Amino acid sequence: MTDTRVAVLVGSVRADSLNRRIAEVLRDQAPEGVVLDIVEDLAALPFYDDELDAQATPAVATALRERIAGADAVLAVTPEYNGSIPAVLKNGIDWLSRPYAAGAIKGKPFGVIGATPTPYGGKWAHEHTVHAAGIAGAAVVDGAIVSQSALEVDVLSDPEVLGRFRAVIESLVTAQVAAA
Repeated sequence: MTDTRVAVLVGSVRADSLNRRIAEVLRDQAPEGVVLDIVEDLAALPFYDDELDAQATPAVATALRERIAGADAVLAVTPEYNGSIPAVLKNGIDWLSRPYAAGAIKGKPFGVIGATPTPYGGKWAHEHTVHAAGIAGAAVVDGAIVSQSALEVDVLSDPEVLGRFRAVIESLVTAQVAAA
């Protein structure tokens, strides 16, 4: 039996971002049989351009597509920038959506989690991420969205918060198994 591989797209490129640290904690505490594979190269992607893609798809975009195509599910871990999805994450989803109707993200169980130091915890960014991924063809999993405020709780150690994040991973694994 092989492990279930969940590709993790982090919406912040900051080395010490809270959402990157959430992804790392979850990776390090992944349940048996589940591998969380944090994708590191979103910042290296050029802005999506269909002419560039048609002429000579950049190697970094091809590598991203192959990595996501080889994953069983996709998890976005993202903050919120100005009430919406960070540009680096949206650009990654745009690259994954092509070729149209057959992109690497098509049919992949998809969820989104994250935290922000606001009362809403990234709710709007998470809604926008789900919308973009769904349009791109991902199979957004019901209930696989957790937005967490980081104002009054340490999201990296609070058992209740980490439990909600882990439940999203479990939902993605369950959806992947059901689809297989």
